[in-house]
Amino acid sequence: MRWGGAPLRVVGAPLRVVGAQPQIRAAAAGLGHVLASAVAPVLRPLDMPDFFDISRHLTAEERAIQSSVRAFVDARVLPVIADHFEAGTFPMDLIPEIAKMGLLGCNLQGYGCAGLSQVGYGLAMQELERGDSGIRSFASVQGSLVMYPIHAYGSEEQKEHYLPKMARGEIIGCFGLTEPDAGSNPAAMRTTAIDDGDAWVLNGTKRWITNGNLSQVALVWAKVGGQSGEVHGFLVPTDTKGFEARLIHKKASLRASVTSELILEDVRIPKDAILPGVKGMRGPLSCLTQARYGIAWGVIGAANACFESALDYAKNRVQFAGKPIASHQLVQAKFAEMLTQITAAQLMALEVSRHKEEKTLRPQHVSMIKRNNVRMALEVSRVCRDILGGNGITLEYPIMRHLCNLETVSTYEGTHDIHTLILGQDVTGIAAYE
Repeated sequence: MRWGGAPLRVVGAPLRVVGAQPQIRAAAAGLGHVLASAVAPVLRPLDMPDFFDISRHLTAEERAIQSSVRAFVDARVLPVIADHFEAGTFPMDLIPEIAKMGLLGCNLQGYGCAGLSQVGYGLAMQELERGDSGIRSFASVQGSLVMYPIHAYGSEEQKEHYLPKMARGEIIGCFGLTEPDAGSNPAAMRTTAIDDGDAWVLNGTKRWITNGNLSQVALVWAKVGGQSGEVHGFLVPTDTKGFEARLIHKKASLRASVTSELILEDVRIPKDAILPGVKGMRGPLSCLTQARYGIAWGVIGAANACFESALDYAKNRVQFAGKPIASHQLVQAKFAEMLTQITAAQLMALEVSRHKEEKTLRPQHVSMIKRNNVRMALEVSRVCRDILGGNGITLEYPIMRHLCNLETVSTYEGTHDIHTLILGQDVTGIAAYE
């Protein structure tokens, strides 16, 4: 099996020999002597790019999860996603299927959730993003940004009301944190919740909200009592008077995803709509840690998709003396570097997963893998686009679509620079945000 791939297509011996001991010659200082007389046969897995055979660390359940989600993406996502990207639409018909597979809130326990391991959840996100970042974003927001805080901080009544229906895809949620003037610094939010006797009254604007126009409930973070108040989370039914979701149009990235602006004007919700188990910025930031973890796995899938597409293209694209471009040194150097960076991202994601399972995870661990893995995937997509030349910009191949999507993924859930500052503060003990 490959990391992000199907089981090895081989019966018996899982490896094959490639290469046949060629002479490697080079001219050095004009002497033209042989630097190496022979190269030993190279053994590698049939499928790439699981270069270190990391899949040997996976449980049988985790392999099954990866295989089933991969099959779903191959059969149901890849045949339609380029058209949805071009049209700027989300494939709504996939929601029941994603829910039926147990992928919504799949690493949560109880309340109809699948209860997968953290690695299993990561692999699911990886395979969904191999299809498209918009598909993974849908599942990430539903599971990590809405279901997780209800599961972690909600009342028992809130859990029983929302979580089973959200796991089945009957209720879709969105996460209202970012505002037009409060992005990388969410503590600067202006949305407020005022105590008005038997109700909370919410006013404010949220922007860049994934799933906003799809949702039946919005988890809105607001300051209680006014601009100087403490931040709390509120579960707001989207059919409440005064609530409006407006689609954001003319996107060049995440086009197969619903992105919205939420307008709240004197929105009255019952007192029990507040999440009782958390207050302050710890609430939304802990949700972001969960989502960033899934992103760090997901982008490996996007990188794998680009790598595989470019490798197939390079082996079949013939230029110069009737040779495929994969036979040229410059192209091989690109694949060697991409393979190395993908492998490093895999190892980091797996190690952070172990920390998460063992409950030794720190938010800074997640900042490191979100920062590293997204940067890796974005660079891989750019190099792969270059390998395809002019063909690389068309939607006949997945690379440009992934490249455009990854520009957004690099920005949301903490930009590269913000995660750099988080790590810098952890190293030095000095905050440098201001």
